[in-house]
Amino acid sequence: MDANIVMEYFAKYGMIAVFIMVLLEYMNLPGFPAGIIMPLSGMMAASGHNSFFVTMVVTTAAGVLGSEILYLLGRFGGPPFERFVEKHFPKLLPSLEKCNDWIRRRGCTGVFVAKLIPAVRTLVSIPAGMAKMEPLSYTLWSAAGVLIWNAAFVGAGYFLGEGALKLLG
Repeated sequence: MDANIVMEYFAKYGMIAVFIMVLLEYMNLPGFPAGIIMPLSGMMAASGHNSFFVTMVVTTAAGVLGSEILYLLGRFGGPPFERFVEKHFPKLLPSLEKCNDWIRRRGCTGVFVAKLIPAVRTLVSIPAGMAKMEPLSYTLWSAAGVLIWNAAFVGAGYFLGEGALKLLG
């Protein structure tokens, strides 16, 4: 991953690039990981390209939207998704079933905690949808987790500041 590529996109397309990259990351699609996108967006805010508040609103909105898309995939496409995993990735099926069971037992608290755990945070939305978790509760607890995760990473970049951008550039 080259941070300079991300910075070029941010410089050229601004917050639209931040939104799209964060959205793709929360949808667990190929792209740049949060560990690069979020701190760089914080550094850009520190250098005056945008405000920390706007960066947080944009990254949180993108994270919540990405999570909602995966929740809906799980809710309305759960059985076909499970069959797809079983057919193409049979070794993942026990993990998926375990995650589904964990979400059913833990509910909203489980979603919140999962949103704070690397590798799990982007995947928990599908089992939450498959478990038919109440949509408003899911959204609120998911958004709380997304906000905390993003604040930690965007905040780290913001506090590293413009000086760190100069080192990268």
